[in-house]
Amino acid sequence: MANLDDVLIFVQVAQFESISRAARSLGMPISTVSRRLSVLESKLGVSLLRRTTRRVSLTAHGREYFDQCREPLALLEQAERTLTLGQEAPAGMLRMTVPVILGQAPFLNFLSGFLNAHPRIRIDLFITNLFLDLVADNLDVAIRFGELEDSSMVATPIGQSIRYVVATPEYLKGRKLPREPADLEVHECVMLNARNNRTDWDLVNGRKKARVHVSGPISSRDFNSVSAFVYRGHGIGLLPSTYCDEALASGALIRLLPKWASPQIPVFAVYSNRKFQPLRLKVFLKALAAWKSPLWLGE
Repeated sequence: MANLDDVLIFVQVAQFESISRAARSLGMPISTVSRRLSVLESKLGVSLLRRTTRRVSLTAHGREYFDQCREPLALLEQAERTLTLGQEAPAGMLRMTVPVILGQAPFLNFLSGFLNAHPRIRIDLFITNLFLDLVADNLDVAIRFGELEDSSMVATPIGQSIRYVVATPEYLKGRKLPREPADLEVHECVMLNARNNRTDWDLVNGRKKARVHVSGPISSRDFNSVSAFVYRGHGIGLLPSTYCDEALASGALIRLLPKWASPQIPVFAVYSNRKFQPLRLKVFLKALAAWKSPLWLGE
């Protein structure tokens, strides 16, 4: 297959009917243009141009080749212009995945405001707790909670999340309040991603650390349902602050072991590559970093 740069040089020469004018247009020495034309003719095994001291004209083979090459090159130029314009004004499809915890009004309102600010951007949103493969699933960005294992991804910290030990007054009625983390082991607990309805909770109090083995009547895969069963009095939960702050303020939930909480859980924006980042992703990451999110503590 011929070198694409050589084909472009040939098309320019054919359009100008002059090697010197094509060379000026391309910003190349005349000798380089002539040499690349000779290389192209040698590669194709035909003569493309008739050269005289005054002008250059196409041979029959040259005319046929020029007619075949001109349209694909024009399409390539158009594609390049489209990409360049896309970099000047954010536009196009932004595909992202976020955990179920973000399927709430605060984050959805943030996305709504982002779309209003950038009307040429379209968003394809996947709300799931599954860790989708950004490359295989053709995703631009993910928001993820917790430490990351895949070092091939670029991970930008955007905040920290924290979880509290909480329960309803109804559940606590007639039960002994836990005084230490180990006391949770005798209580019914509502858990996230437990195996056989048993799991470990890691708690911290300053420099003190505790791991307690808890069990209970129900485990689920997302905090929406976990919090729903905690609110219904089925047991003690370890809930993100965003799921319980209002309920704690109103008295609908009671915070237990108030000196204890989960370790701070990092929140990241994850994407696959810093190089040639589309502008739509750049402006989204900038907006995300500036957002005063109630779903995590700021960096």
